[in-house]
Amino acid sequence: MPRFCLAMLLTGLLTSLGCEASSPPTPSPPSTGTVPAGPTPAEIATATKTATAVSLEIKNWDETLALVAQHKGKVVVLDLWSTSCEPCMVEFPHLVELHKQYGDKLVCTSASCDYAGIKSKPPESYRDRVLEFLTKQEATFTNVLLNVESDVLFEKIELASIPAVYVFGTDGRVAKRFDNDNAKPGEDFTYVKDIVPFIEGLLAK
Repeated sequence: MPRFCLAMLLTGLLTSLGCEASSPPTPSPPSTGTVPAGPTPAEIATATKTATAVSLEIKNWDETLALVAQHKGKVVVLDLWSTSCEPCMVEFPHLVELHKQYGDKLVCTSASCDYAGIKSKPPESYRDRVLEFLTKQEATFTNVLLNVESDVLFEKIELASIPAVYVFGTDGRVAKRFDNDNAKPGEDFTYVKDIVPFIEGLLAK
């Protein structure tokens, strides 16, 4: 029997037995649904840069002043604040704005007074909370968490309470301290109303 006829006979036999040759599966069409977009590479890079750029050191008051002294020849702004002080946190973004606007002409520094001297809560226990706030504010300048309890510090520097902002002149001395110790109701200092104009005056000299 010719080979062609034999092949046809076998094909007919397999078909009658229901043994058709299988064909390769047809690929499924691509899904038309939309997948939520994640953060772009630029957004990830920005978030990473901000997180790594914000730092926090634990120091005492004299060590903090030593950091200020390293910048003699420039105007230095030292902001005393705390995460438990609402007016402090309201004003803090203006310190960041100063840094962004005049960072090449002045030095911004913050000193957290969160440590209250509680034995069960050493200064290190406040680090995460303070650093979280600083990171959200993009406070990429020098930040200190003071390891001296706030009441002891306030007595030492003769300050009733925070917020308080020290402005040091180019000679390294305190040009002015802004506080609310003797302020009348409704006359608390602000960066916009008091500190920024004062600093701009120093920079203009």
